[in-house]
Amino acid sequence: MDFLTSSTHVHITTWVVAIILFFIAFGKPSKGLHMALRLFYVLILITGFMLFVTFDSLNPMLYGLKMLGGILTIGLMEMTLVRKKKGKGTGGVLVGAILLLLITIILGFALPGIA
Repeated sequence: MDFLTSSTHVHITTWVVAIILFFIAFGKPSKGLHMALRLFYVLILITGFMLFVTFDSLNPMLYGLKMLGGILTIGLMEMTLVRKKKGKGTGGVLVGAILLLLITIILGFALPGIA
């Protein structure tokens, strides 16, 4: 599991791919694409948790807030896709997901530990 904590590249790659898959899935819903996106959610959570354990001692509160923001972002992204599939309004949830995503990314790059 050392490759997960040697650098943040694996984590960054997983969430970049997940963001791309999210917008593709939002534009053209597909069951297979949604399942692939859920796989990337799991990979984001695993790599993020490993980074949290590694860098937690540097600034525990900010790393905890970033982890919480990441979990909430994944939840809002999933809610957006499910609401779109059911034909409900997605405007507010989508805006919330994008705003929280930006805040989480900015906080992640501001924290020490980026290799």
